[in-house]
Amino acid sequence: MRRALIVMLVLIVGYGVVAMACTSILVGKDASVDGSTMVTHTCDGSYDARLQVIPGGVHEEGETVSIYKGLCQAGIPGRTVQYVGEIPQVPETYTYFHTGYPFMNEHQVIIGETTWSGERALRNSQGWMTIEQLQVLGLQRGKTAREVIQIMGELAEKYGYGDGGEGLTVIDGDEAWLFEICGPGPFWSPGSEEPGAVWVAQRIPDDHVLVHANRSRIGEIDLENTDYFMASPNVYSTAQELELWDGQEPFLFYAAYGPKNAFYNTRREWRVLDLLAPSLELDPWAERYPLSVKPDKKVSAQDLMMIKRDHYEGTEFDLTVGLAAGPFGNPNRYATPASARPEGINYDGWERAISMFRCSYVIVGQARNWMPDAIGGVVWFGEDAPHSTVYIPFYAGATSVPESFSQGARDFFDRSSAWWAFNHVSNLADLRYNVAIEIIKEEYTKFETEFLANQPLIEKVALDLYAENPEAAIDFITNYSNGLANRVVDRWWKLADELIYTLNDGYVDGKTVGYPTWWLEAVGYGDTTAR
Repeated sequence: MRRALIVMLVLIVGYGVVAMACTSILVGKDASVDGSTMVTHTCDGSYDARLQVIPGGVHEEGETVSIYKGLCQAGIPGRTVQYVGEIPQVPETYTYFHTGYPFMNEHQVIIGETTWSGERALRNSQGWMTIEQLQVLGLQRGKTAREVIQIMGELAEKYGYGDGGEGLTVIDGDEAWLFEICGPGPFWSPGSEEPGAVWVAQRIPDDHVLVHANRSRIGEIDLENTDYFMASPNVYSTAQELELWDGQEPFLFYAAYGPKNAFYNTRREWRVLDLLAPSLELDPWAERYPLSVKPDKKVSAQDLMMIKRDHYEGTEFDLTVGLAAGPFGNPNRYATPASARPEGINYDGWERAISMFRCSYVIVGQARNWMPDAIGGVVWFGEDAPHSTVYIPFYAGATSVPESFSQGARDFFDRSSAWWAFNHVSNLADLRYNVAIEIIKEEYTKFETEFLANQPLIEKVALDLYAENPEAAIDFITNYSNGLANRVVDRWWKLADELIYTLNDGYVDGKTVGYPTWWLEAVGYGDTTAR
């Protein structure tokens, strides 16, 4: 009966949630080549890609913080940011990097994100908190991954969570955690003594890796093992009250709050785990995979950069081959509205790659406990699609980013915006993908090879400076990163101009190339009525 009432409320109220999907990877410190804890995030959809450093500060008693919904899509045409209210400010806040989904603070806590939506019966529009607002507050107030998770969980419980089911992959220099959260259901209201959110967090072993791809991943939980688990006090009771768990079967968080087995999600999980632990010979058609696994070999930041560029190349699901890829091996597959799908297909029938053309930005983050936080935390940030971007290192202690990264309109072509430089190149590549991507690959490889090779020397200089004068070290790393970013953006605008010529009118550098024979045969080349 209660379940029927919940369904009725959901149908009446609606509870719309914007969720376009992302992929995140966690790497424990003993699973990485250098001892760093690592995390990734692809922000796959129309989200705010403007990057800003928001300073921390000391605050007076009585100060408040404004709470908003829709921060992740600020500046996106057709989207609005909604003011919700005020909550008390804390005595001190920390500097953090703000974008659609804020990702790093000055204490080298770094966060990735992925939406899993969950049961509609969990939605509650009265909740103040969204996932990106929790990220802002957690990064401003927490010094460790564990502390940030506790802060986000407590705020969601107190003020209510009004978003769809979400997962955050949270690291510091020592630990790697998966945090999953959803609403409390339609009966909660502000001021209630009951928690306004359901959440759980699980730490992965230090020698393991994890992938999160738009579905809940946490299963069995052991709340007595506080080294590895945290949760809201209602994690079991809400599932029973909303008739999502009978209280008899073993409790699995994902089964209760976010059951989902679509290949849209599972294929990416398989691909990441298969790339990092091929010896497991995981079945690409399985419905569930281990939450985390030990990789066959230690993982580097560069490994993660390349995984984020993946389209299942070399597998039976390779998106660069076959008729759907067209004559030029284009892996991009546009979403198909239900009205245009063949009869009987009630889902989006394309394979879903890790690297998406509609990605707003991508990060690969490293937290290193043997360095001062300002230098130990580094996020390799790339605007737009992973397969056509350049990963640029930004350090946790940085005080600014180039203006081209912090500004830019999305409702017109804006040459003052770094995002548009990368998006422009990515879209030009669609003209003849197999030719353009090799040119792009050569360019990003030059930059990333240089940046990775110089990283030890740059950080040694920064560490030496830090020992004598921390402010000088922070200026050094800020100027270093900003110099790289400006170089890359300048080159990417020039690359776009070069591609306009290279791919003009179907030619390649002015030469006729035409179409591959296999494709001509497949589309019936020559089968015309002409005589």
